[in-house]
This record gives sequence, structure tokens and C-alpha cells, in this order.
Amino acid sequence: MVIESLVVDDEPLARDLLAGYVGQTPFLHLVGASSSAVEALSILQQEKIDLVFLDIQMPQLNGLELSRMIGDRTRVVFTTAFEQYALEGFRVDALDYLLKPISYAEFLHAANKARRYFEQQQTVMSASEGENAARSIFVKTDYKMVQLHLDQILYIESLKDYVKIHTETGESVMTLMSMRSIEENLPPSRFVRVHRSFIVNVDKIRTIERNRIVFGKVYIPISDSYRDHFMEVLSQRSLIL
Repeated sequence: MVIESLVVDDEPLARDLLAGYVGQTPFLHLVGASSSAVEALSILQQEKIDLVFLDIQMPQLNGLELSRMIGDRTRVVFTTAFEQYALEGFRVDALDYLLKPISYAEFLHAANKARRYFEQQQTVMSASEGENAARSIFVKTDYKMVQLHLDQILYIESLKDYVKIHTETGESVMTLMSMRSIEENLPPSRFVRVHRSFIVNVDKIRTIERNRIVFGKVYIPISDSYRDHFMEVLSQRSLIL
């Protein structure tokens, strides 16, 4: 399991320290390190973030306020120099609360707690998918709802405010959705983000060439930010790379 992580702290030294801790923890992947909650909110709206290491005292928007805006699937570990916020931190259902200065041992304890939580969630999700596997999704396009069978989807492409869904028939569907939104509505065991602008149907992959996925004449890049998770999904399917 790889936990997609975001560090948010307005103090450069604290931010760099936590980002370094994330980098040296094998099951964590650093998606970004933000200097403000406002910047972090933008990232959370665009990227699939599992875990946020979040400072509390920040200008404009503080960590507690940001935590109330984060969706249920993203969990929070608070990192702060102020003990008085601990009770309120747990009231917003934080996974843990770390007091600065934070040692790597303390950080790792919180990270392992997060890993256990996500492993439990994955077990529940896998059981649910096995019983009620989704076969199609509905997307809105041209003022109507269109049903797309998951088996027909090759890959999904982000085009500014729109998402373009490419099918194996050569046809495509444009819909006014964010990549994060459509990603959350697809089974994660079959559809994987390989680039900021691309989600692919793993079942449809036949060729990977020079760090690119080949669909006919289309070459989809695998970015460094998503490569580890993508390779983990492939390894779980017993593919030889």
C-alpha cells in the first residue's frame, strides 16, 4: 500500500523536515508540500490525497478550518507547537496529533497508525467491490446523462475544466467533471492515475514502452509522481515488467 501524502506548514524548516520524513518512509508518497492552507485546498481539489500532515496556526486559513473542508476519504495528522489545540484536533476526527519539535520516531508512529487505518478501509472496500462490483458509470454530457460501461473505457484525459473519456470503440465523451471527482467514482483496482492529466484502465493495457502506456497510436506518459503506485497495482496483478 502507498499512502498519497501532503505536508502543509507555513514554516519552511518544519515543512522541509516533514517532507523529508515522508520521503524516507517507504509506504508514504509525497504529492506536495504547501506553505499555506489555501494552497493546500487547491491541491486537495485536484489530486487524490490520502493523508495530510497539517499545521494548525497559519494565516488566512488555519489547519482546523481546512480540516473541516476536507472530504471523508482524506485523513489528517495535525503537527503543531501548541498543545491547547489537541482536544479540538481530535474533535475533527484527526488520526493523530504531533507536537513540535517532531522526531522521526513520533512521525513514524503516526504514519503507521494511518497505514493501519487505510489497510482496514481497503479490506472493507475490497469486500464491498467483490459483492457489488460496478459495471458502469453515468456521466453528464450535452445536457443529458450517458451510461458508460467500464469495460469500454480505455483512458480518461483532463482538459482544463473538462474530462474526456476515451473508449475502445474510438469514440469519446466530454463531461464537466474534475479528475478527482471521476477518480473517486471508479474502482481503484481497475482505474489508476498515471499522470496529472491521465487515468488508465489497467485491464486494457497491452504495451508499456519507455515509461509510456501505448493505446494504438496514443502514448500516455507515466509521471514520477504516480509511477510507484502504478507499478504496485501492476505487481498485484502478477504482471511481469
